[in-house]
Amino acid sequence: MRFQAAVLRSYDGPFTLEEVDLRPDLGAGDILVEIAGSGMCRTDLAVRRSAGRSPLPAVLGHEGAGVVVRSGGGPDTTIQVGDHVVLSFDSCGHCRSCRAAAPAYCDSFASLNLFGGRTEAPPRLGDAAGKALAPRWFGQSSFAAYALVPARNAVQVDPALPLELLGPLGCGFLTGAGAVLNTFRAGPGDTLVVLGAGAVGLAAVMAATAAGVLTVAVDRHPQRLALAEQFGAIPLPATTDGLPERIRRLTDGGTQYALDTTASAPLINTALRALRPTGSLGLVARLHDTLPLQAGTLDRGRSIRHISEGDAVPALLIPRLTRLWQAGDFPFDQLIRTYPLADINEAERDCDAGRVVKPVLLPEGTTGPAPRRDKPMSGACGTAVSPSDRSPDTSRSPLPPTEAT
Repeated sequence: MRFQAAVLRSYDGPFTLEEVDLRPDLGAGDILVEIAGSGMCRTDLAVRRSAGRSPLPAVLGHEGAGVVVRSGGGPDTTIQVGDHVVLSFDSCGHCRSCRAAAPAYCDSFASLNLFGGRTEAPPRLGDAAGKALAPRWFGQSSFAAYALVPARNAVQVDPALPLELLGPLGCGFLTGAGAVLNTFRAGPGDTLVVLGAGAVGLAAVMAATAAGVLTVAVDRHPQRLALAEQFGAIPLPATTDGLPERIRRLTDGGTQYALDTTASAPLINTALRALRPTGSLGLVARLHDTLPLQAGTLDRGRSIRHISEGDAVPALLIPRLTRLWQAGDFPFDQLIRTYPLADINEAERDCDAGRVVKPVLLPEGTTGPAPRRDKPMSGACGTAVSPSDRSPDTSRSPLPPTEAT
């Protein structure tokens, strides 16, 4: 079958909208999804800096949502034709981490999601000339009209929901909200500081507010801080003098939890110094270089760890987030601006320039809400998981970046 997709052919070139050819013979456990919308995440754009480790040409996109149009069946899937689904990251399903309900730490996470996907012989996806395209980015390759995915990647959702907007729940929003709800298990009476108010950070703020957590948001962009305040956080400029002390005053002697989305060493140290005894700092990305920690930052039981994909089992967390949205407690749609898939390069430029928090690309024929273009929006497009080392790019600005996946 042939359909339109955005193909990235070179690490420094533009996306091109092309006709691609998919061999539609589905194996057991596979589903074919007609894409309603796909979020753009920094991880997609980080392929450009992967030093060749992520194969090209490829169809990227890993925050897809759509309708199942074919199913390969199999004993391990209950998803059927006609179901509305959100697509998330790929995992093997049988390693120790997957069996322990921790698919974000799958032994094969990097190979399945970042470095070429599942082995396919012969390749199922090719261009109009018959040349193979790299298979299944994050198990889906959803910058396209259709995606062939493992059913274990897909989460069934209520058909009454705005399907074209749900894709970012599979990665960026899942990461921020999951850090609060799964990793920290924060609740009423707890305190949290979020460093970086882009897509992941703002999802964390919304989840924390829904959970009754007192939250402080730190960023260097006034518009992002205004959004964080709108979603229930106390806004605090990153340039504030005595930032750790100010956070401690706002959180009654120190915050119990901190989430860093910036990969900025100075802000990571700030977060550690703002923690109360036994407090925990979570990182959603790694630095390119060694992380220097100031003396005393890990004293008195304080801890630091990396968080992948919000420690989520997508089939559990995504329905929880949609229920919160339906209750008015997780308004993620307010962060989204939609673009036709044909305008993918414009979406990337707006993402790089900070004019959009979360772009969502709509294939031709998708009817979505009008693009939110009333004013520039300063934000980051998720938290970048670099294909070279799951690290964000911090080279674009001498100031601390506000958000990395």
